[in-house]
Amino acid sequence: MMPLVGNLSDRYGRKALLTLPMSLSIIPLAILAYSRSRNFFYAYYVLKTLTSMVCEGSVQCLALAYVADNVPVRRRAAAFGILSGIGSAAFVCGTFIARFLSTASTFQVATAVAIAGTVYMRIFLPDVAVEESLKTPILCRGKEKIVADFANEISPIKSEQIFKSRPSLRDMLTMLQSSKIFTQAAVVAFFLSLSDAGFQASVTYYLKAEFHFNKDQFADLMVISGVAGTVSQLIVMPILTPFLGEGVLLSVGLFFSCAHIFLYSVAWSFWVPYAASMLSIFFVFSQPCMRTIVSKQVGSCEQGKAQGCISGISSFANVVAPLVFSPLSALFLSDNAPFDFPGFSIMCVGFAMMVAFVQSLMIRVPPPIAEERVDNPNHIDSYA
Repeated sequence: MMPLVGNLSDRYGRKALLTLPMSLSIIPLAILAYSRSRNFFYAYYVLKTLTSMVCEGSVQCLALAYVADNVPVRRRAAAFGILSGIGSAAFVCGTFIARFLSTASTFQVATAVAIAGTVYMRIFLPDVAVEESLKTPILCRGKEKIVADFANEISPIKSEQIFKSRPSLRDMLTMLQSSKIFTQAAVVAFFLSLSDAGFQASVTYYLKAEFHFNKDQFADLMVISGVAGTVSQLIVMPILTPFLGEGVLLSVGLFFSCAHIFLYSVAWSFWVPYAASMLSIFFVFSQPCMRTIVSKQVGSCEQGKAQGCISGISSFANVVAPLVFSPLSALFLSDNAPFDFPGFSIMCVGFAMMVAFVQSLMIRVPPPIAEERVDNPNHIDSYA
């Protein structure tokens, strides 16, 4: 769904597409705000599953595309970092407030905030006519004929298949193959999301089994990690990006992600996870830097499709991770483990993150594509 949502936002505007997931996300929360009985929970579960097909990850995807529409290329990495930092700050606030609310009040407050966010977006967020005002891309409508003629010389695929509004798997593969850097970033996105989801699927069981953590201690870890990440993304990342570039910061973030996960896997005392959580000062660089690299590899009216493609890959990794790492965690936390290493599943997550780190070292980020008016047909040479 993410490539479709992103592609439609390129055609009909970010604001129109943001309205759909933000509105749908209110419904499941409102059900639990009203009642948490068995029947209402099943209704919540079914609607949450259905709405997540459109809502899960789409707000972040569309927000990134919106920022890319309105921020110059040279400042985009810092802007993506600030956007992620604001999201981290919201996560910290939500986690902190939930500790002082009853279960019923938590869902009522969540519903009210979701409604307020949607109303704010509809009233105050200015819309952007993406295809009319923005420039250059590989698949932009103003260049369709020129690029289609060029594509017909090198590929048997018909232009109608390339420029249709509903992207097929072939369209996604074409986008992935359009740039080596884009392909490398997609590989990083897959293993980064696989590791993040695998870590979340394993770490709570591991900490509860090894150190008898309870929900308050889990919340403390999330707050520590969230606060450190927020400060880093809002202050540190905008300072470092102009000097180091998003490619170097991506590798730095992935390196510290590996260190963070490996520390958890060999934790010898209850305080080690708290210390490891502080490494979020550095590992939060990964996502915004990876998204920035992707954003700079496509033109202005392909931002939604590109970010949607990466979000789709990440969502697929989020499905695969629990299927792989949850059974592995259960095995090594049981009495039937092949050998005594309770953190082995988390160490395997670290190896997956290491794949992303090694791939990031191979990325050579070139200068971004130039943004020119779509009425300049002579610029087709740069696409070739």
